[in-house]
Amino acid sequence: MNTLIKHSAVMAVGRMLTEASGMFAKTQQPQLQFTHQTALPVFRKNNRKGYLGFLFILPVLVIVVFFFITPLIMTAWMSFFKWPMFGKTKFIGWINYTNIFQDDVFWHALKFTFIYAIIMTPLIFIFSMILASLVKDSHKPGVSLFRSVYFLPTVIGFGTASILWKWLLDVRFGLLNHLAVSLHLVDSPIMYQDSLSQGFMVVVSMVLWKTLGFNMILLLVGLQGISKDIYQAAQVDGAVGWRRLRYITLPLMRRTFMLTLILSVSGSLLAFDQFYIITNGGPMDQTITSVFYIYNNSFINGRLGYGAALSIIQLFILMVISVLQIWLLRDKEGRA
Repeated sequence: MNTLIKHSAVMAVGRMLTEASGMFAKTQQPQLQFTHQTALPVFRKNNRKGYLGFLFILPVLVIVVFFFITPLIMTAWMSFFKWPMFGKTKFIGWINYTNIFQDDVFWHALKFTFIYAIIMTPLIFIFSMILASLVKDSHKPGVSLFRSVYFLPTVIGFGTASILWKWLLDVRFGLLNHLAVSLHLVDSPIMYQDSLSQGFMVVVSMVLWKTLGFNMILLLVGLQGISKDIYQAAQVDGAVGWRRLRYITLPLMRRTFMLTLILSVSGSLLAFDQFYIITNGGPMDQTITSVFYIYNNSFINGRLGYGAALSIIQLFILMVISVLQIWLLRDKEGRA
């Protein structure tokens, strides 16, 4: 009797399990069928979006390929040739690069360029940060006007700004020179083309006037991106003045500082227009930058191959400095 009861119980449990598994299979089958039927349309839709995104970036890719990558490849190719302005070219291998290490004029120009960048970059950064702090609060009266006034010189090119300053400082009819003499700020007109220090100060003043507005906007965006709640919480904890700047503002603006620093250093190392127009490399070629020297070799002396090799060296230096800046400004977790 007991054996029969046990056998019947086992059979009943088996039937229950069989029915349950059948019901589970029926409930799961439509779901699997639904996923299988919709997989292909979803894949096609994602592909369509990918193609559309590619079409949007295609104009930029074309510009980059034709105006950056192609000239870069041609420059690297030309650097292995003796390539005169007119006449036949001749393959000379690495001779142009070996000649660079023996070119004292180039290394002097590169040294002057680094000195200019070291002086120029902190000045741009400090004054831009001061201006950004002054015009941060948009609710104050006149802030919009001052933002426009500070940014206005940015819209003109370096060539135009250099010509303007050269005219204003002209010895005979320059407005700034005339005012400086009339107000007895100087005893005689500023002869900036005959003095290294005066010429350098004129260029630095012009570049500050020209670039402060752009860098001010970059830093202003970074300052406005910091929530006021963070400052209020820091004030409760006693972080005011320098401590707030040191522990709140500077760390939270790290990426903005990185962008501003890279643009400022790169722009200073590529300086050409201001020295070419204002000082013309004088006095006695003491204000020739590395790009100015590349220009002279390529288009004045007609040594296009040597100028191409100098350009590749300049590009390599810029890449190393940019990577070094990114590495130095990374966060504690190693992120840029």
